[in-house]
Amino acid sequence: GRVMAAGGRSWFRALALGVSFLKCLLIPAYYSTDFEVHRNWLAITHNLPLSQWYYEATSEWTLDYPPFFAWFEYALSHVAKYFDPKMLVIENLNYTSRATIFFQRFSVIFTDILFIYAVRECCRCVNGKRAAKDVLEKPTFILAVLLLWNFGLLIVDHIHFQYNGFLFGLMLLSVARLCQKRYLEGALLFAVLLHFKHIYIYVAPAYGIYLLRSYCFTANNADGSLKWRSFSLLHVTLLGLIVSLVSALSLGPFIVLGQLPQVISRLFPFKRGLCHAYWAPNFWALYNAMDKALTIFGLKCNFLDPTKIPKASMTGGLVQEFQHTVLPSVTPLATLSCTFISILPSVFCLWFKPQGPRGFLQCLVLCALSSFMFGWHVHEKAILLAILPLSLLSVQRAKDAGIYLILTTTGHFSLFPLLFTPAELPIKILLMLLFTVYSFSSLKSLFRRERPLLNWLETIYLVQLVPLEIFCEIIFPLTPWKQHFPFVPLLLTSVYCALGVAYAWLKLYISVLTERISVRQKAE
Repeated sequence: GRVMAAGGRSWFRALALGVSFLKCLLIPAYYSTDFEVHRNWLAITHNLPLSQWYYEATSEWTLDYPPFFAWFEYALSHVAKYFDPKMLVIENLNYTSRATIFFQRFSVIFTDILFIYAVRECCRCVNGKRAAKDVLEKPTFILAVLLLWNFGLLIVDHIHFQYNGFLFGLMLLSVARLCQKRYLEGALLFAVLLHFKHIYIYVAPAYGIYLLRSYCFTANNADGSLKWRSFSLLHVTLLGLIVSLVSALSLGPFIVLGQLPQVISRLFPFKRGLCHAYWAPNFWALYNAMDKALTIFGLKCNFLDPTKIPKASMTGGLVQEFQHTVLPSVTPLATLSCTFISILPSVFCLWFKPQGPRGFLQCLVLCALSSFMFGWHVHEKAILLAILPLSLLSVQRAKDAGIYLILTTTGHFSLFPLLFTPAELPIKILLMLLFTVYSFSSLKSLFRRERPLLNWLETIYLVQLVPLEIFCEIIFPLTPWKQHFPFVPLLLTSVYCALGVAYAWLKLYISVLTERISVRQKAE
């Protein structure tokens, strides 16, 4: 795609500058406990020797990201000291001076440069076969907006507060490198990413199988099946070296200190409950809701003994430990098995029906969605792991565009409870409307010669989000139920969005499994 030529760079720069300016305007907005988490990590890495990083527990927000992220905080702390050294005092819990807020907000905006660069590289990978006369209708332009101005990333990073931008930058850059057949660079970037934030292990199967299929085996037969004799020992060795070196750099010092078990126990705290405080809109949200419904039904019909039911399960709402009363309780092992089983078909497709970079992206999205649907203690923010790579597919085929619209709209809507302060209500609604209206209108114009992107049922489902939001934010707080059932808005949002996410997941799965391989693709 030489579409990104001289004229291309100017519009891309304008988009990037525009969104950076918007991020600066959000600096005074509300921020969550994550703001204090990262201030604490700055202080820990700045003051303590490496050997104490994963033991320090003055604050409840202990360091629980992999070592590369700890080094990243360490590097930031050396800039932070020039803004306000007091934020680097471990005991200064919940310390928020103006300088601290400015520094932390700007550190997110600044590190997003990597994300902007990655988006530019991804835009280069999108085939500009639909050479539109108008720049605004080019797939590359639409993709740049869908990624740079992504609503979820904006509110999670620049209001709620986290560093997902540069992490997704690493992921998108690795995807771009794989699309450009620069396999070793892609593998290196992904290995580094895993040691920044281990949630990306969810999509590791897609990377592993794709690299094995496209890089370790160097040729295919005429019918597209694998030529087993083309196996390259050199390529496997190079991949192995990259992964081993990155892991040695990251975990080596802790292995030497004999602290690997401690680091691992911080990274994977299975002591947390099945669901995060706000239920992520996944299978377990539907499962929990079903359990509540059956409990109420059982009490009404006298099938259940009211004295045997834990009180908290009906009033406390969404506490960490959710006790199932009717349905069997779920263990971490059960969620792991469900996730593994739900990922398998997509990985098989990637191996047996190679479709080049598009097949890889489809598998990546399915891995992310399957882990989101069935994982243990999933955060609602993890939906972005599927939404961002799906954006790349959405500008290339009408079928994927329809799935993208359902997933993004419900996924982004499910992030609303993250911002529960009145001041942020107009901001989140306005940004969400802008982004949603843009994604619908731009994708519709891109595929206007094809069938409608959504059928009437899907449209009705998405339109219902409007009354749902009005009920949750405006009507419900005025009713007497607010005292007795404070969890109702969250429950409704989670369950309703879970239906949409599950539907998008199934629809994408069916489209991938039923797809025929064309002869042209076989030859590739």
